[in-house]
Amino acid sequence: MGLSLEDKDAIRDVLTVYAHAIDRRRWDLMPQLFHPDGTFAFGPVQGGWQQFVEQARGVIEPCVATHHQLGQVLITADGPDAAQAETYMTAMHIVPAGYPLTTVFPDRGEDYSAIIAGRYVDRLVRHDGGWRIMQRIGIYDWREFRTIGEASLSAVPDDARGAHHAGDPAWAVAQAFY
Repeated sequence: MGLSLEDKDAIRDVLTVYAHAIDRRRWDLMPQLFHPDGTFAFGPVQGGWQQFVEQARGVIEPCVATHHQLGQVLITADGPDAAQAETYMTAMHIVPAGYPLTTVFPDRGEDYSAIIAGRYVDRLVRHDGGWRIMQRIGIYDWREFRTIGEASLSAVPDDARGAHHAGDPAWAVAQAFY
């Protein structure tokens, strides 16, 4: 049995809102993305989705900025109420001097960018009227650290900068999904 276009669209929305939630620090959206019994495994971040959120906060919050960009997505049915998805992603993190979790990103004594290219391999299930991630496995395809010099947005007008609060123009867009 295949998935309908509506199902595939709803699954893509879950994957996309996840990237928004990580980059905008919207930890409050995670319960609508993960099944209550969902699991997560990507490098040093592992466990149930609730443990993932706590670990991810520790990894992401100290970063100056993050940008998760999704690429091609393969989605296939895995029974009447389940699906498998492989999503290519590139994630850029501006890591500050003094970064505290050196098992994730080294402290290089200056701001630098850490770029991760990889894939999310997900098992999704229908739950509470929508699609939820039951299991996410992250795969590294490559990782690179780059010296970036000044990463300040001080010359950019406030209303043109991304934010980690409701002042970000996209905040309401993702909220509309939940």
